[in-house]
Amino acid sequence: MQVRQEIFDTYWRFAATRQEVFFNKINNLPPPWTSDPIINTYKFCNAYRASDRVSQYLIKNVIYDEKRSQNEEEVILRILLFKIFNKIETWKYLENKIGDYITLSNFDSNVYSDILQEAMNLGYVIYTSAYMSCASKEFGYDKKHQNHLALIDKMVVQDRVVKRIVKTQNFEDVFKIIQEYPLLGKFMAYQLATDINYSEIINFDENSFTIAGPGAERGIDKCFIDTDGKTYTDVIHWMTENQEKEFQRLGLNFQSLWGRPLQAIDCQNLFCETDKYCRAAFPDLKSNRKKIKSKFTSTHQPIDYFYPPKWRINDKVQESLAQRLPKLDIPNLQKINNSSYQQLSLQLDSLVKTTSEIPNNISKLHKKYKQETQNKKLKALQNVNTEQSQQLCLF
Repeated sequence: MQVRQEIFDTYWRFAATRQEVFFNKINNLPPPWTSDPIINTYKFCNAYRASDRVSQYLIKNVIYDEKRSQNEEEVILRILLFKIFNKIETWKYLENKIGDYITLSNFDSNVYSDILQEAMNLGYVIYTSAYMSCASKEFGYDKKHQNHLALIDKMVVQDRVVKRIVKTQNFEDVFKIIQEYPLLGKFMAYQLATDINYSEIINFDENSFTIAGPGAERGIDKCFIDTDGKTYTDVIHWMTENQEKEFQRLGLNFQSLWGRPLQAIDCQNLFCETDKYCRAAFPDLKSNRKKIKSKFTSTHQPIDYFYPPKWRINDKVQESLAQRLPKLDIPNLQKINNSSYQQLSLQLDSLVKTTSEIPNNISKLHKKYKQETQNKKLKALQNVNTEQSQQLCLF
C-alpha cells in the first residue's frame, strides 16, 4: 500500500494526542490538555469509542445499571431504544415522563411516540447530531420517531430478535441479522452490533469484524494514495494489527485504555476523526466536507468511567480515578480564555491555507497559544483573592 505520509502519520499522532487529552482530563489537570490548537478548538471523539460520553452512559446506566433487569430481551430493548436516538437527554425525558425505568412491560410505541412528540413541540431535539438516521416512512407513519419506535417494536416484541442473536456463531452474523431490518443501513447496523456486544448478550472479539462508515472512508482516502486492492475493511484491520509498530516508528507514547489496545471499531472511528482533523490542518486535501461542525466546549460533569466487565479493566480504572488530583476550584473556571479561544480559532483558520504551510504555521501557533495561556493562568490565579468582581480566565 502507498500512504500519503504526512496524513498517515497524522492519524497516529491524533490518536496519541487525543488519548493524552483523555488521561489529562481524568487526572483533573487544568486545561489546556494539549498544545494542539486544532484539538483544543474543535470537538473530537475519543480514541476509544467506549470512552465517549454517550457510550459511557449506555454501558453504565442503560446496560449494566444494577437496578435494571439483565434479562436478554429487556437489555436489547434498552440498547436499541437508547441508540436509535443516541441522546442521553431523550432517554432521560422518556423515563421521567413514564415515571419508571423503561421495561418491556411499559414499552408502548404509541405512548412513547406521544411523549417524544410532546418533547419536540417544546423545542427539544430528540435525535443525536453525531450521525444521520434513515427517515423513510417504512412503517407507514409520517414522523421519523414513530417509524423508529415501530421498528423497535417489530424487532424486540414481535420478532424477539434477541433469540436469533444469542445463537449466532460470530460477530458478523449479528451485524447481518440487524441489517435485515428496514431503516438500518450497514453503518448503523454495525454500531448497534457493537453496542449489543458491550452487554452480556453476546461476547465476540471486536477485531473479528468491522466495516467503514462514510467518515472513515473519507479518512482512509486521505491517508492512502493506493491501498493495493485492499478494501476499506482490510485497511482498518491492517491499522489494528500494526498499531504498536506505527506508534514506535513515530516515537509516540500512546497510552492505551488501561492495557486494552485499539480495537477495529476504534481504528474505524479514528479514520473518521482524522478526516475531520484534516479539514482544518490540510484544507487543500480533496474532500466533500470542508469544515468541522462542532467547536469544543468544556463540561463540568466528570465521568466515572466504567467499561464492560468482561474486558476486565474496571479495577485498573478505579485505581486511576482514586489517584487523580483534586479538581481545581476556581469560580467561573469554564469562562476562562473563551475570547482568547475564539481569537486563536480565527487565527488558525487564516493561517492554515495550504498543506505546505501547515508545519511552520502550526508550530508558531503552538508557541503563541502556550505563552498566552500561561500568562492568563498566572494573572487569573494572582487576582483570585483580590479582585472578586473580575471574571477569571484560565481556558
